[in-house]
Amino acid sequence: MDISHIEHLGIAVNSIEESLPYYEGVLGLKCYNIEVVEDQKVKTAFFKVGQTKIELLEPTSPDSTIAKFLEKKGEGIHHIAFSVADGVANALKEVEEKGVQLIDKAPRGGAEGLSIAFLHPKSTKGVLTELCEDPKK
Repeated sequence: MDISHIEHLGIAVNSIEESLPYYEGVLGLKCYNIEVVEDQKVKTAFFKVGQTKIELLEPTSPDSTIAKFLEKKGEGIHHIAFSVADGVANALKEVEEKGVQLIDKAPRGGAEGLSIAFLHPKSTKGVLTELCEDPKK
């Protein structure tokens, strides 16, 4: 697997609107994109920090993965996402062959038009890991 960089850090929040003053007013970051990913029941907001992005994740439904995470753990870091140069499908095959438990058996669509897949934290030392690629590149 060819990881080129950390694509983003996903941070679960109760409210993007209530979180913006910290990220923009205190840290001085500029939110450049807010979108809803319907099939994941999440609203996202993105900030660029060098080559890496911060992704805020707000649940849009009480039965979403993010809502369940917030209930259990509260606001905070949810996942780390790596950009893979050789494609998400190839990376999934490689990590599965190495015994990693997959959440996604095949790539799916994510925010900002990325192709994504998640690895189960039970086999990634407790860190929910996302693999990403930009199919336009």
